[in-house]
Amino acid sequence: MAGEAASGKVRHRHIKFSTIDDVLAEIERIRLADEEGRLRVTGNWTAGQILAHVAAWIDYGYIGYPVKAPPFPLNYVLRWMGKRILKNGMRPGVRIPGVKEGTYGQESISTAEGIERLKKAFMRLKTGEPCKFDSPAFGPMSHEDRIRLNLRHSELHLGFIQY
Repeated sequence: MAGEAASGKVRHRHIKFSTIDDVLAEIERIRLADEEGRLRVTGNWTAGQILAHVAAWIDYGYIGYPVKAPPFPLNYVLRWMGKRILKNGMRPGVRIPGVKEGTYGQESISTAEGIERLKKAFMRLKTGEPCKFDSPAFGPMSHEDRIRLNLRHSELHLGFIQY
Protein backbone atom coordinates (compact mmCIF):
# COMPACT_ATOMS: atom_id res chain seq x y z
CA MET A 1 0.00 0.00 0.00
CA ALA A 2 1.16 3.51 -0.58
CA GLY A 3 0.04 7.08 0.04
CA GLU A 4 -3.15 9.04 -0.31
CA ALA A 5 -4.45 11.12 -3.17
CA ALA A 6 -7.13 13.72 -3.40
CA SER A 7 -9.97 12.76 -5.71
CA GLY A 8 -11.79 16.07 -5.90
CA LYS A 9 -12.62 16.68 -2.27
CA VAL A 10 -12.53 12.99 -1.40
CA ARG A 11 -9.34 11.45 -0.06
CA HIS A 12 -8.58 8.00 -1.37
CA ARG A 13 -5.73 5.72 -0.34
CA HIS A 14 -3.84 4.14 -3.20
CA ILE A 15 -3.64 0.45 -2.35
CA LYS A 16 -2.02 -2.34 -4.34
CA PHE A 17 -2.91 -5.97 -3.66
CA SER A 18 -0.90 -8.81 -5.18
CA THR A 19 -2.72 -11.71 -3.55
CA ILE A 20 -5.94 -12.59 -1.79
CA ASP A 21 -3.89 -12.82 1.42
CA ASP A 22 -3.02 -9.12 0.97
CA VAL A 23 -6.73 -8.27 0.93
CA LEU A 24 -7.43 -10.52 3.91
CA ALA A 25 -4.69 -8.71 5.85
CA GLU A 26 -6.26 -5.36 4.92
CA ILE A 27 -9.65 -6.61 6.05
CA GLU A 28 -8.10 -7.51 9.40
CA ARG A 29 -6.64 -4.00 9.72
CA ILE A 30 -10.10 -2.60 8.98
CA ARG A 31 -11.63 -4.88 11.63
CA LEU A 32 -9.13 -3.76 14.26
CA ALA A 33 -9.61 -0.10 13.42
CA ASP A 34 -13.38 -0.51 13.64
CA GLU A 35 -13.12 -2.20 17.05
CA GLU A 36 -10.79 0.55 18.28
CA GLY A 37 -13.03 3.33 16.97
CA ARG A 38 -10.43 4.63 14.50
CA LEU A 39 -12.28 3.71 11.32
CA ARG A 40 -13.59 6.40 9.02
CA VAL A 41 -14.57 6.55 5.39
CA THR A 42 -14.36 9.06 2.59
CA GLY A 43 -16.75 9.14 -0.33
CA ASN A 44 -20.46 8.40 -0.27
CA TRP A 45 -20.73 4.95 1.30
CA THR A 46 -20.31 3.53 4.80
CA ALA A 47 -17.61 0.94 5.45
CA GLY A 48 -20.33 -1.72 5.60
CA GLN A 49 -21.65 -0.69 2.18
CA ILE A 50 -18.15 -0.73 0.68
CA LEU A 51 -17.38 -4.19 2.04
CA ALA A 52 -20.82 -5.53 1.03
CA HIS A 53 -20.39 -4.16 -2.49
CA VAL A 54 -17.00 -5.78 -3.08
CA ALA A 55 -18.26 -9.08 -1.61
CA ALA A 56 -21.42 -8.97 -3.74
CA TRP A 57 -19.48 -8.63 -6.99
CA ILE A 58 -17.36 -11.67 -6.08
CA ASP A 59 -20.49 -13.62 -5.16
CA TYR A 60 -22.26 -12.69 -8.42
CA GLY A 61 -19.78 -14.96 -10.21
CA TYR A 62 -21.28 -17.85 -8.20
CA ILE A 63 -24.97 -16.88 -8.01
CA GLY A 64 -25.50 -14.79 -11.15
CA TYR A 65 -25.12 -11.12 -12.00
CA PRO A 66 -27.94 -8.59 -11.58
CA VAL A 67 -27.08 -6.99 -14.92
CA LYS A 68 -26.95 -8.35 -18.46
CA ALA A 69 -23.99 -8.13 -20.79
CA PRO A 70 -23.91 -4.88 -22.76
CA PRO A 71 -24.82 -4.92 -26.45
CA PHE A 72 -22.37 -5.13 -29.32
CA PRO A 73 -19.99 -3.26 -29.82
CA LEU A 74 -19.78 -2.05 -26.20
CA ASN A 75 -19.09 -5.59 -25.02
CA TYR A 76 -15.92 -5.72 -27.14
CA VAL A 77 -14.75 -2.35 -25.85
CA LEU A 78 -15.27 -3.49 -22.25
CA ARG A 79 -13.37 -6.72 -22.82
CA TRP A 80 -10.48 -4.72 -24.24
CA MET A 81 -10.66 -2.36 -21.24
CA GLY A 82 -10.71 -5.38 -18.92
CA LYS A 83 -7.13 -6.21 -19.81
CA ARG A 84 -6.07 -2.68 -18.91
CA ILE A 85 -8.05 -2.79 -15.67
CA LEU A 86 -6.38 -6.06 -14.65
CA LYS A 87 -3.02 -4.36 -15.05
CA ASN A 88 -3.65 -0.75 -13.96
CA GLY A 89 -6.71 -0.89 -11.70
CA MET A 90 -10.11 0.78 -11.66
CA ARG A 91 -11.09 4.44 -11.50
CA PRO A 92 -13.69 5.81 -9.09
CA GLY A 93 -16.97 7.21 -10.32
CA VAL A 94 -17.82 4.64 -13.00
CA ARG A 95 -21.56 3.98 -13.08
CA ILE A 96 -23.57 1.24 -14.78
CA PRO A 97 -25.95 2.97 -17.22
CA GLY A 98 -29.60 2.67 -16.28
CA VAL A 99 -28.94 1.50 -12.70
CA LYS A 100 -30.51 3.82 -10.14
CA GLU A 101 -27.57 3.89 -7.71
CA GLY A 102 -25.00 3.36 -10.48
CA THR A 103 -24.09 -0.12 -9.28
CA TYR A 104 -25.33 -3.06 -7.24
CA GLY A 105 -24.49 -4.63 -3.92
CA GLN A 106 -23.89 -1.60 -1.70
CA GLU A 107 -26.32 -2.86 0.93
CA SER A 108 -26.48 -0.96 4.25
CA ILE A 109 -24.96 -3.38 6.75
CA SER A 110 -22.60 -3.08 9.69
CA THR A 111 -18.86 -2.98 9.17
CA ALA A 112 -18.54 -6.28 11.06
CA GLU A 113 -21.07 -7.99 8.79
CA GLY A 114 -19.39 -6.55 5.70
CA ILE A 115 -16.03 -7.86 6.89
CA GLU A 116 -17.42 -11.37 7.30
CA ARG A 117 -19.09 -11.30 3.88
CA LEU A 118 -15.95 -10.11 2.15
CA LYS A 119 -13.73 -12.66 3.88
CA LYS A 120 -16.14 -15.45 2.95
CA ALA A 121 -16.31 -14.27 -0.67
CA PHE A 122 -12.54 -14.09 -1.04
CA MET A 123 -12.15 -17.53 0.54
CA ARG A 124 -14.35 -18.95 -2.23
CA LEU A 125 -11.90 -17.54 -4.77
CA LYS A 126 -8.86 -18.58 -2.75
CA THR A 127 -9.98 -22.21 -2.48
CA GLY A 128 -10.46 -22.34 -6.25
CA GLU A 129 -14.22 -22.80 -6.21
CA PRO A 130 -15.16 -22.38 -9.88
CA CYS A 131 -17.45 -19.50 -10.75
CA LYS A 132 -20.59 -20.47 -12.65
CA PHE A 133 -21.23 -17.16 -14.40
CA ASP A 134 -19.13 -15.10 -16.80
CA SER A 135 -18.62 -11.42 -16.10
CA PRO A 136 -21.26 -9.42 -17.98
CA ALA A 137 -18.67 -6.72 -18.71
CA PHE A 138 -15.56 -8.81 -19.38
CA GLY A 139 -16.94 -12.16 -20.51
CA PRO A 140 -15.26 -15.49 -19.78
CA MET A 141 -12.20 -15.17 -17.53
CA SER A 142 -9.59 -17.55 -16.19
CA HIS A 143 -9.72 -18.09 -12.43
CA GLU A 144 -6.46 -16.12 -12.11
CA ASP A 145 -7.90 -13.16 -14.03
CA ARG A 146 -11.07 -13.26 -11.94
CA ILE A 147 -8.91 -13.04 -8.82
CA ARG A 148 -6.95 -10.14 -10.33
CA LEU A 149 -10.18 -8.33 -11.24
CA ASN A 150 -11.45 -8.65 -7.68
CA LEU A 151 -8.10 -7.48 -6.29
CA ARG A 152 -8.35 -4.35 -8.49
CA HIS A 153 -11.97 -3.81 -7.40
CA SER A 154 -10.91 -4.13 -3.75
CA GLU A 155 -8.07 -1.64 -4.24
CA LEU A 156 -10.53 0.93 -5.53
CA HIS A 157 -13.18 0.57 -2.86
CA LEU A 158 -11.12 -0.28 0.22
CA GLY A 159 -9.08 2.85 -0.52
CA PHE A 160 -12.07 4.87 0.72
CA ILE A 161 -11.77 3.24 4.15
CA GLN A 162 -9.36 5.12 6.39
CA TYR A 163 -7.81 4.07 9.70
